[in-house]
Amino acid sequence: MADTFTTHVIEVTTGSTETVHDLTGAIGSFLREAARGRDGLLNVFTPHATAGVAVIETGAGSDDDLLAALRDLLPADDRWRHRHGSRGHGRDHVLPALVPPHATLPVIGGRLELGTWQSVVLVDTNVDNTRRQVRLSFLG
Repeated sequence: MADTFTTHVIEVTTGSTETVHDLTGAIGSFLREAARGRDGLLNVFTPHATAGVAVIETGAGSDDDLLAALRDLLPADDRWRHRHGSRGHGRDHVLPALVPPHATLPVIGGRLELGTWQSVVLVDTNVDNTRRQVRLSFLG
């Protein structure tokens, strides 16, 4: 059987606060239809200059810890040369260097192969942009 490529864009409303948005459920739904039990690779990509994709534990405080660490590393103040948008917005443009806008993950038997506590998340510190897109692409 030849490899197939399937792609789908999901819309995410992140709101007007920094957020870690869990994509794992939406990815599972996509893979049930796209992978149909096959092995392959999933690429998760957000086409935004101020958001990233991470694989972390959620719901036990790690998502809040990630946002706190990013606030420490990238303070929302006036040090940034990139100055449009809300105060400190320049730091949002540095975020993808630390939390890249993509992840490629294994799919085994049509299911995302994650560790017990791992989730795939969209990381968005840009409070000026409340709507994001995430492209899910399966090759298998």
